[in-house]
Amino acid sequence: MSTQNKYYLNYLDELESEAIYILREVWAQFENPVILFSGGKDSILVTHLAKKAFYPSKIPFALMHVDTGHNFPETIQFRDDLVESLGVKLIVGSVQDSINQGRVSEEKGKNATRNALQITTLLDAIEGNKVDCAIGGGRRDEEKARAKERFFSHRNDFGEWDPKNQRPELWNLLNGKQFEGEHFRAFPISNWTEMDVWNYIKRENISIPSLYYAHEREVVFRSNSWIPMSDFLKLEENEKVHTKKIRFRTLGDITITGGIESDADTLEKIALEVSAMRKTERGDRSDDKRSETAMEDRKKQGYF
Repeated sequence: MSTQNKYYLNYLDELESEAIYILREVWAQFENPVILFSGGKDSILVTHLAKKAFYPSKIPFALMHVDTGHNFPETIQFRDDLVESLGVKLIVGSVQDSINQGRVSEEKGKNATRNALQITTLLDAIEGNKVDCAIGGGRRDEEKARAKERFFSHRNDFGEWDPKNQRPELWNLLNGKQFEGEHFRAFPISNWTEMDVWNYIKRENISIPSLYYAHEREVVFRSNSWIPMSDFLKLEENEKVHTKKIRFRTLGDITITGGIESDADTLEKIALEVSAMRKTERGDRSDDKRSETAMEDRKKQGYF
């Protein structure tokens, strides 16, 4: 093994150790924490790290999934299989229920998405289940608004995030004290990059949804991305359906998650492909293209 490879393995071990420390701090400081589980690689990674952190006991956190109703079927199947294999509790917040109850209104038009509607559903699920800390898979390199996050991210009694009102985190001292109605988000893999995530998944041989591997799928070119065909996608008059070999770098609402043309059908090929990427993985999410501050605006309202 080369010196460089030995260094990288040690670096992954350091990242793993830091994440496990934060997960154990969450369990020590909070009464009812949960893992926010989207079925994407980052939430799968956090769940795997939690499994390691508390082995041989079961993961002490429930998994909380905000179901938009517009998910990839493969993601839902993967979620259900993982929950069964781990023997953990699954909490599902339904955006469709929020719509039916008049809590939110469905967007209209060609580029309509349920992504922003998740905010109300998430905050309702946190309040209804008396969650005091929601553990997410956010990373600092994902998007510029993520770079302002702490490991313990304070949210006020409206679920709002204020980047100017976060606690200092000196010498890994994490402050989870809160008033009634407030809660925290915790981000144990904040210091990981997309490349780190894929190298760790490869090292640990972690199962991931088939959507991350290159495969043939019917897609439409929209917003400079290949958007998958689904029952929720309304074609424009001039749009044409193509069959392309693509994979997805990030998983979200099927109506706004774009794929990339790729031949990467193994973890080794994915890691090699990502190493040459110069575009953020969220660059193919049409919801992030609505404005320069789209992510930060949603985070301030209570987004992940």
